[in-house]
Amino acid sequence: MLPGWSGTVRCRLWRECAMAWSSGGDLKIAFVGTGAQGASIGADFIQAGLHVTFIEQWPEHIDAMNARGITVNLPTRSIHANVCAKHLCQVAEIRERFDLIFVIVKAYDTSWTCQLIEPVLATDGLVVGIQNGMTQHAIATVVGAERTVGAVFDMASNMFVPGVTNRQNDHDTSWFALGALDPANRHRVEMIAELLRASGRVEVSDDISSAKWMKLIVNAAQLVTSAILDLPFSEAVKVPGMEAVMRSAGYEAMRAAQADGATIVPILGMAPTTANDPERYVDAIFDEVLRTFMMPDTLTTVLQDWRKGRRSEVLDINGHVVAMLEKAGQSAPVNQRVVELARSIERGRLVPQPSNSALFGA
Repeated sequence: MLPGWSGTVRCRLWRECAMAWSSGGDLKIAFVGTGAQGASIGADFIQAGLHVTFIEQWPEHIDAMNARGITVNLPTRSIHANVCAKHLCQVAEIRERFDLIFVIVKAYDTSWTCQLIEPVLATDGLVVGIQNGMTQHAIATVVGAERTVGAVFDMASNMFVPGVTNRQNDHDTSWFALGALDPANRHRVEMIAELLRASGRVEVSDDISSAKWMKLIVNAAQLVTSAILDLPFSEAVKVPGMEAVMRSAGYEAMRAAQADGATIVPILGMAPTTANDPERYVDAIFDEVLRTFMMPDTLTTVLQDWRKGRRSEVLDINGHVVAMLEKAGQSAPVNQRVVELARSIERGRLVPQPSNSALFGA
């Protein structure tokens, strides 16, 4: 956020930024996927005075938002915003074109979601994928690299009641990074970053692929491993032997990132590393997430998915590590084990529980 600036000044700045983008009138923005994360960020945009449409697939959630708006419960306050929410099946009825579409769906839903929204994306519009995994490539395949902005974020939220999201990180501990796939769009990404500062700290990266890899590394270490134990991450890491397992998964992910040509770049607002030690950097980002972004009761998105009966993004995270190292002629035994256990849970053959730590040899 902009410390010391009044809300009025900030709102005027965001509106001026939107007008600079779209000289023909208000910037038209859509959020596709308005669950715990998307609804929270979208509510911040609405409160900043921006023209926003929510597009969602949960019927009860859409009905609740249209009837009562969206409520966002933060650690020390709550905010409320009136919402224009549409169901996925209503996208074909939309006549306006959006200048900016934020895609905040599961990584495995990226391709078909982009195919759905491409007809309502302005010719010079941009799609921003605020997601886990390396989804920028899937977005670009559908809308073109010239209309794709990669993004990475860290923010903990949950949603179990339609129309209500619980966000555990306020703006000061919510972090985003954005990067254009087409360097010619960097100036417009700077404008998107200014808009997104309505919701948290934002950086612009000239190497968004590496930044997304750095976040995938910590996700590989933490998201699925803790969910397999049916525990908040802050508790799972205390189970004897599990911290070593988690960090080892991260070390494998770092090797996969480097095999894919990624470089070590700072994320989460951390200072640039001065050590030429990849594993030491994995430890640093692991510790930063645990210290800053995870509350004692934070359930990872994977565990939330399982408790709702949904499948997880394990193939887009740990599975991606395995595939990349296999391509490089290397193995990833820890991440492979994570994938096997997660798939067993999703097929009903294994129940998430703390005793599953033994299945890692922990």
